[in-house]
Amino acid sequence: MFKKWAVMVLSAAVLMGAIGATEALAAFPSRNFECLAPAGPGGGWDTTMRMVAKVLTEKGIVGKAMPVINKPGGGGGVALAYINGKKDPHTIAVYSPPLLLINLTGQTELSYKNVTPLAMLINDFGAFAVPANSPYKNIKDLFDALKKDPKSVKLGGTSSPGSMDHIQFLHAAKAAGVEVKDIPYIAFQGGEALAALLGGHIDVYTTGMAEIVGPLEAGDIRVLALTSPERIKDGPLAQVPTLKEQGVDAVFINWRGIFGIPNMPEEARGFMENALKEMSETPEWAEICARNGWVKVFMGSSDFAAFLEKTNEEYKSLLETIGLYSELR
Repeated sequence: MFKKWAVMVLSAAVLMGAIGATEALAAFPSRNFECLAPAGPGGGWDTTMRMVAKVLTEKGIVGKAMPVINKPGGGGGVALAYINGKKDPHTIAVYSPPLLLINLTGQTELSYKNVTPLAMLINDFGAFAVPANSPYKNIKDLFDALKKDPKSVKLGGTSSPGSMDHIQFLHAAKAAGVEVKDIPYIAFQGGEALAALLGGHIDVYTTGMAEIVGPLEAGDIRVLALTSPERIKDGPLAQVPTLKEQGVDAVFINWRGIFGIPNMPEEARGFMENALKEMSETPEWAEICARNGWVKVFMGSSDFAAFLEKTNEEYKSLLETIGLYSELR
C-alpha cells in the first residue's frame, strides 16, 4: 500500500514538474533579456541591437526589459563563446558575416551552428572606391587591369585579411574572372583607409556604402560599383551602378540578424521570430533603417538557417582560393 502511494506521489510530482516546465516556456518571456552586441559601443552591431531592443520594448511587442550588453573581442568570438555556454533562452545576440568568417579563418572552433538563427533583419552592401583622378573609370577598367597583373592594384579596407571588406572585393573580382589569390590587400584602422586612398598609398578602397557617401558628395572619390542586387533608388549613391549592371554577376550582402542560444526551445524561438517579424513591419523600424542607410528585409528562422549554410560554403570557397581557409574545427 505504501509503495503504491509513493508511486502515485512521485508520478504526481513528475507530472507537476512537467506542467511547470511547459507553463514556464509557454509564458516566455518570463524575465528580462540579455541582448548581446559583440563589439564596442557605436558600431554596426551595437547600433542594430540597440534599435531592435528599442522598438520591441517601446511598441510593447516584448513586455520585458531588453538591456544591451557589449561583449567585444575576437571579431565577435568572445560573445559567441558566451552565448554558446548559455542555457537561458532570454539571451540573444546580433551578428553579420563575421559570424561565419571567424570560424572559416580559424579564429574560433565555434560557428553559426552554435547559435539559433531567429531572423535576418537588414542588408547593407559593399562599395569599391577610387580617387577622383584615378585612371579607372568603371569596374571593367579595374578588373581588366587585375586580369593583366593581379599585383598591379593595391587594395585597402578596414577589416582584417579574409574578413568583410577583403572578401567582398574578392567575391566580385572572382566573378569577373580575376585570379584573386595574388591581389595585395592592406588592412587599416578606421579612417586611415580613406586617407591612404586619397594619399595615393592604395588604389582601391573596399568598404561599406555608408562610409563613402561623404567623400563621394565632396567629389574626392569615384565609386566604381556597389555590391547590391539593384541600384540604390535615392540619395548620392543612386548615381553608382551595381556590379550586375556592369556585367559582373556578383552580389555581396552585409546581412545582419538576431540569434538565440544553441538548441533554443521551440516556444522561445517561435516567440522571438514572430516578435521580430512584427517589429520589422512597424513604421518606427522603417524610419530607423532609412536613417541608417539599411535595406529593410525580413527572413524567418528556417530560411535564415538555409541562407547561412549556403553562404558559409561560398565564403569557404573564396578563402580556400586565397589560402586563408583554416582546418580548425
